[in-house]
Amino acid sequence: MLFRKDIEPRCAYCAQGVRINETQVACVKKGIVAAENHCFRFRYDPLKRVPPRPAQLATEGLKEEDFSL
Repeated sequence: MLFRKDIEPRCAYCAQGVRINETQVACVKKGIVAAENHCFRFRYDPLKRVPPRPAQLATEGLKEEDFSL
C-alpha cells in the first residue's frame, strides 16, 4: 500500500524533507520541523515511507489436528 491516494501528509515522507532522527525532519522550506507536521507544499515520496509491518500469525494456540482434514 505504498502508492495509495489517501496517504496522510507528513513531513517524514515529503520529497522536500530529509529525516534527521525519529522525531525531526529538515525541510527545505520550513527548516527543522516535527516528523508529524505537514504544510501545503507537501509532495509525497513513496521511497521515504516505511509501511507498517504485517500482522504476525498467532501460533501459540494451534495444534497439529487444526491442520488435518
